[in-house]
Amino acid sequence: MKQEHPPVKFGRTGVLLINLGTPDSTNWFDIRKYLKEFLSDRRVIEVNPIIWQIILNLFILTFRPSKTAKAYKEIWMKDKNMSPLLYYTKEQAEKTSKHFKSKNLIIDFAMRYGNPSIKSKIEKLHSDGCENLIILPLYPQYAGATTATVCDEVYRTLMNMRWQPSLQIIPHYESNPLYIEALVKSINKKISEIDWKPDLILASYHGIPKKYFDKGDPYHCYCHKTTRLINEKFNSVEIKTTFQSRFGPQEWLQPYTDKTLEELPKHGKKNVLAICPGFSSDCVETLEEILIQGKESFMESGGENFDMVPCLNDNEDHILLLKNLIEKKI
Repeated sequence: MKQEHPPVKFGRTGVLLINLGTPDSTNWFDIRKYLKEFLSDRRVIEVNPIIWQIILNLFILTFRPSKTAKAYKEIWMKDKNMSPLLYYTKEQAEKTSKHFKSKNLIIDFAMRYGNPSIKSKIEKLHSDGCENLIILPLYPQYAGATTATVCDEVYRTLMNMRWQPSLQIIPHYESNPLYIEALVKSINKKISEIDWKPDLILASYHGIPKKYFDKGDPYHCYCHKTTRLINEKFNSVEIKTTFQSRFGPQEWLQPYTDKTLEELPKHGKKNVLAICPGFSSDCVETLEEILIQGKESFMESGGENFDMVPCLNDNEDHILLLKNLIEKKI
């Protein structure tokens, strides 16, 4: 008797936009679950894993979730019941998809930590007949703790699949002309909306421990390259690169954003516009850390005016950039 083969979907290409991640809600348990996954990644925390797990579980995951939950509550999109990062990443996938007419191309999104997971989305794309997989990490500047860990999770998922799709990873795009132009346009748009002139534009990037840089991580160079290219297109105001979001007692990339904001008014820079070029979507690091905490610190130190250029989020310039990056791999 001839055995019937189960029906198999095939012939399609799946594109997965991948961002850092977000907790499912602002409650303590969801925040703790998210932090545990994030801070257990050995590319994020390069410490002896046995020692680190003791520190993480006994101390950090006992006290940190309450502080993090407070920050998320400040920026949570209550009307949509999700974080801004989740909302904008979802919008990016949906709006980019509309620029492609082929029914054999599926554009979706996932989170490196939290939900929807990379594993669940790759399995879904595969079940929908995607024989080709294109991964777009939404990190303009490559770092081991961001882009590389996305690749790690993609590879882990594929290792457990019997029938694997072909794979392409879209690399860093810190100097892509469409990316630089989108950032410059966003700065000009913000300046046209405020009634004061910036003395300085602060380009704040997420930091990494200095020892990662010393080991050869190119992230620091890519950040400065982006700032330089912005400055070449927008040279009417000084632009200064700083690094934010440091964690723990070790030295991170400098200058630090928070310390810089405290010092700028003392040096006559009392009107500051911030931009966070390394973040593809507004999130707790931009909205709470910079626009709330950073502004408060700056004003208390003698600043007069402070504002932040929104991330590229789901604006059309950003969508056209994502479309361009994807088209090169199809």
